[in-house]
Amino acid sequence: MTVYGFHASHEQVPPADLLAAVVRAEGAGFTAAMCSDHFSPWSVRQGESGFAWSWLGAALQATDRIPFGVVNAPGQRYHPAIVAQAIGSLAAMYPGRFWAALGSGEASNEHITGDRWPRKDVRNARLRECVDIIRALLRGEEVSHDGLVTVDRARLWTRPETVPPLVGAACSEATARWCAEWADGLITVNAPRETLRRIVEAYRSAGGVGRLHLQVHLSWAPDLESAQELAHDQWRTNVHGPPASWDLDSAELFDNVSEHVSADRVAESVNISNDLGRHAAWLQEYADLGFDTVMLHHVGKEQNAFIDAFGAKVLPQLDVTRPPAAVAEGVR
Repeated sequence: MTVYGFHASHEQVPPADLLAAVVRAEGAGFTAAMCSDHFSPWSVRQGESGFAWSWLGAALQATDRIPFGVVNAPGQRYHPAIVAQAIGSLAAMYPGRFWAALGSGEASNEHITGDRWPRKDVRNARLRECVDIIRALLRGEEVSHDGLVTVDRARLWTRPETVPPLVGAACSEATARWCAEWADGLITVNAPRETLRRIVEAYRSAGGVGRLHLQVHLSWAPDLESAQELAHDQWRTNVHGPPASWDLDSAELFDNVSEHVSADRVAESVNISNDLGRHAAWLQEYADLGFDTVMLHHVGKEQNAFIDAFGAKVLPQLDVTRPPAAVAEGVR
């Protein structure tokens, strides 16, 4: 059976409101949660960018059981030793309830350091170095490293008894296949079903282990027109695939290139319907593709009505389960 979780979008919702929302989601029947880790929103209209790691500590404390994940990009905005320290502390405080997905990042968040934004192949190589550094630190090793990142005699003094999963973030078959070399699981975002099927197959056929996570963008309102307007307002900047999504470096630029994006184009990236049964059917299709965890991201800024409606009418239609007792299943 599949775990259905709540995605907390820091780009759209103030941290205090997002904290209340995830507590509400747990009470409504969502059995997991995750959040983004951005310095900048995708659009000026979204208008937020709370600090994920502060929020995660509060959210893990405020909820009772559900595990949390975060998608992070080590190597530029974050030094990998700091990422390892953050992961280690949360996993030590909340055993079995935390995992981190690691990706190569986007310029909109990483350019703030003033460092040059590298080519994609260099970013992947840098990420691979960071993964090895983070793993070694979480194992208790002292790490020195000279490469695309530099580490000098780093050691984690506070570590969890069990190293949490380090999940690979991928939006293409090629990246999914590459993640299979090092990741304890895979996370991707919703796309046409055949695209998702190929990503799953690429990861598994290359020997990829662990759980498969999917972040699903959706828009629901009691009437279809409102759901469509909400999705177009909040998520039309997110229809652009790589390299634009990697390389545009400000919310203003995303807004500029998205000025004439149509509602139909948004519907290719967001599940839009006022029919809760239709949403349930979409979610079941993702489970049938082999995803172990499906994280629901309602693309509106107001979350309560969505949480209540899906908790009452959608989750009961699905084979909802809780995650394994230890989310570290499959750790290398």
